[in-house]
Amino acid sequence: MRKLLKYLKHYKLQTALAPLFKLFEAILELIVPLVVAAIIDNGINGGKGTGYIVGMCGVLVALGVIGLVSAVAAQYFAARAAVGFSKELRGDLFRKMQSLSYAQIDNIGTSRMITRMTSDVNQIQSGVNMVLRLFLRSPFIVFGAMIMALIISLSIGGVFAAIIFGLCVVVFGIMLICIPLYKKSQAKLDLVTQSTRESLTGARVLRAFCKEEDEIKSYNERNDGLCRSQKFVGAISALMNPLTYAVINVGIIVVLYMGGLQVSAGSLTQGQVVALYNYMSQILVELVKLANLIITITRSFACAGRVSEILEMQPSLNHGLAQKADGGHFIEFRNVCANYGQAPVDALSEVSFTAERGETIGIIGGTGAGKTTLVNMIPHFYDCKSGEVLIDGVNVNAVGDEKLREMCGVVPQRAVLFKGTIRDNLKWGNGNATDEELMRAIDVAQAADVINSKQNGLDEEVEQGGKNFSGGQRQRLTIARALVKNPEILILDDSASALDYATDARLRKALSGLENNPTVFIVSQRTSSIRHADKIIVLDGGKMVGVGAHEELLKTCPLYGEIHYSQFEKEGA
Repeated sequence: MRKLLKYLKHYKLQTALAPLFKLFEAILELIVPLVVAAIIDNGINGGKGTGYIVGMCGVLVALGVIGLVSAVAAQYFAARAAVGFSKELRGDLFRKMQSLSYAQIDNIGTSRMITRMTSDVNQIQSGVNMVLRLFLRSPFIVFGAMIMALIISLSIGGVFAAIIFGLCVVVFGIMLICIPLYKKSQAKLDLVTQSTRESLTGARVLRAFCKEEDEIKSYNERNDGLCRSQKFVGAISALMNPLTYAVINVGIIVVLYMGGLQVSAGSLTQGQVVALYNYMSQILVELVKLANLIITITRSFACAGRVSEILEMQPSLNHGLAQKADGGHFIEFRNVCANYGQAPVDALSEVSFTAERGETIGIIGGTGAGKTTLVNMIPHFYDCKSGEVLIDGVNVNAVGDEKLREMCGVVPQRAVLFKGTIRDNLKWGNGNATDEELMRAIDVAQAADVINSKQNGLDEEVEQGGKNFSGGQRQRLTIARALVKNPEILILDDSASALDYATDARLRKALSGLENNPTVFIVSQRTSSIRHADKIIVLDGGKMVGVGAHEELLKTCPLYGEIHYSQFEKEGA
């Protein structure tokens, strides 16, 4: 939690004023029992009359009004500091997540990231707010009341000290037990969030396969696990209130008994006994607040550890100095091996090939053969386990990610559009692109009919994820988005799978006529999509089992022939 305190640096004034106003309110509360004692001893028993009593009641009202104003001011400054803290923390957390490599994001998981951005940060915000308001106030009143009791009666003040010690044992003992339990509970919340997210994003698939009941059962199991975990830790933390009330009430009984004896002996007045009772009641109220505060802080610390875990992660992508290597090829893979999260089997193994400017490289293979992994190495989304990927003779680690990705236009396997308009989505490729440039990219991507079919054309609204477009329309628009930036390297990762063969053929023909003549990588399951490529790479289990032109591979690569002839028969080509 200490590492997160830097996010309060822009709110130093509010952070200082909130507890100061609360301390001022606490001082006023400590004065109240003395005023009550004076009313009893001087006004009622001392015979000073109604005027004195009314005047002292006016003092009580004034203390209450000033205390209320002070409490409101403290709440305002605490809220300003806590909300500002969470704003800056959430911003930094989002930027950190954006800087992580694909491998790290895969390892952490989307649901865990969402939980940290929402639930965890909200818990920390609540903790900061409560600390600024109560962390100084409650202990101040507790120990202030004990000191006032010692001033009134040394022997009864000792009872206060013993009661406070017993309460500290209860409060901090429960806190130490609850901290690890809250961490486990938050981890189970990740699983519930993951299940919810998967059910919503995959609703159509679930219904298509009649898996609603299975998903409900899985969700209920995770939700019940979270419920049991929270009930268990809640039951332990719930012991806080009854135990503190029991200890305090024992203390009140002892105070009243000893106070009564001392009043009989003449060493204490009735007003002083009432003041001692009030101080004990104040301790009760404040320790209950402190107990709830500690529960909130316990949760906040558990959440802060989870958030700090992300903030302290360093991007795992390697970067080095730019050193020109021998070769002279535009793109070169040299004995590249790649691995996901220390898996026992490499996703790519000893892959070597070259690609020149303007060439079209086809990549084909079975599911899980490593096709997507291979093309993701080019824009440095993943690091090589061994070997190297070179662009213009320079290792991609040394080119610089921003510069490298400016060179690349990537159309991922899953076509994603963002909420906004079609124009907004296409301008991701080039923010300064004109409508003419956008339409040129749309024509090449065979998406002109998509624009023409929409009432608002380029200004047609796109729902989150592009849900108001079909799969083929999304794919064509994402291809157009990549083309708008006029990339030197165009990567199409199975991005025409939803297109019919005629549209796919027109797309390939249009790509071959691009003025900027990019190097194109086409990942596909169809041999018809890559048969005219300058070079085709055949992958099987992460290894290259063939490389060459279409006709050559039909003769030399059994796997390529098997894939092609199975499709040839089906397509009747």
